[in-house]
Amino acid sequence: MSTTMANPLWVDLQVEFDHPDLLLQLLVLGGCILVGWLMSQQLMKKFSARHDHHGIFQVPFDSFQIVLTPLLIVALMALATLVMGRWQHAGLLRIVLPLWLSFLLIRVGFFLVRKAFAKEGRVGVFLQVFEQIFAVLVWSGLALYITGLWPEFVQYLEDTTVPLGRHREPLIVILQALFWVFITLVLAMWAATALEQRLMHLDTMHSSLRAVMARVLRASLILIAVLVSLSIVGIDLTVLSVFGGALGVGIGLGLQKLVSSYVSGFVILLERSLSIGDIVHLDRFSGEVAEINTRYTLIKSLDGSAAVIPNEMLVSSPVQNLTRSDRQLRLATTMLVGPDTDVEALLPDMVEAMQRIPRILKNPMPTASLSRFAAEGLELEAGFWIADPENGAGNVRSAVNFELWRLCRQHGVRLPGQARAESLVKDELDKSLIRKPLSADPDENQA
Repeated sequence: MSTTMANPLWVDLQVEFDHPDLLLQLLVLGGCILVGWLMSQQLMKKFSARHDHHGIFQVPFDSFQIVLTPLLIVALMALATLVMGRWQHAGLLRIVLPLWLSFLLIRVGFFLVRKAFAKEGRVGVFLQVFEQIFAVLVWSGLALYITGLWPEFVQYLEDTTVPLGRHREPLIVILQALFWVFITLVLAMWAATALEQRLMHLDTMHSSLRAVMARVLRASLILIAVLVSLSIVGIDLTVLSVFGGALGVGIGLGLQKLVSSYVSGFVILLERSLSIGDIVHLDRFSGEVAEINTRYTLIKSLDGSAAVIPNEMLVSSPVQNLTRSDRQLRLATTMLVGPDTDVEALLPDMVEAMQRIPRILKNPMPTASLSRFAAEGLELEAGFWIADPENGAGNVRSAVNFELWRLCRQHGVRLPGQARAESLVKDELDKSLIRKPLSADPDENQA
């Protein structure tokens, strides 16, 4: 935008309405909008037909249409302004072009920010507030341009200085620095998110290796963005050597645990000792591995709670991985029956009862055995296998216990606890009869 504007934009627009070429310019303007919209529709159909859902460098064309349409319209308007300006008047196109440029800038900003910071497509409150502030700033700049106050605003920013240490920098330089830092970081985050999404859909690569590559790419892109933005602003990168030395001393003294967790995270991902979906036991924590991040691992228990475990614990402490080599898990439950139970007839029926439960595998098939002789009776063990331990083991064991209890009722098996309870009740009744004195009245004795 030029700082030597003679008239406000709205004054030039009033002049254009009285120009004889107004109708032709309106037709060209409408044609640019229509052709740009049609081209975006055709391009979206073409890219959707050739869309590769597993490519690494896949562009998210599903949401790129909000940027593609105004981009094509602005390109056609700029081309029409350049061509028409050589032979006839094109003042209206030159006036309308900045309006569409501001609209395109808002769309591009929303697209990049949402792709970089909106997880799983959800837009948070902070992101919505930022988008509103960004749109207000763009439309405010456009309003200054339309009213002809833009040159005075730029001059004010150049004349206003802010003290930074021993130097005073113009406000416009500081705003430019913040602008370039923000732009480079958003572009880096957007590129990192796009590459991470593509990597996570590569079925030919192990999930741990994909996670490592995604995090290395994200860290590398952010570092490059910071260095590029500092170079654009004009900061000498050699001064960062002092900062790097101080950072190294700080890491060595105060951030040992944190750095150890980060290094352990990369070790876990590279060694593939843990994968997302594994069922693990660590100290007093147990559950399914839901996330493996660079610093911590999220273990989700069967009751819905989640434990954030530093990766250092997973490397330095023993971890029981129930599904590392095979997702099939053996469970068992025991049952104590009376010594007079017909075990030979009961054991086959126990196996048949366990096979009726849906989650129990048929191969390996359930087993029933006489595990030991107890003082109260005989202890029987029912063993079975499941292939989905992430859905819980207690509910399967409860279903097995219920089937065994119903089987005992069908066979008339007396449990030792039941026999002991009946014996205690009988002894108490006998003692009460002995303690009760006989009366002369036969009716009272009968009562």
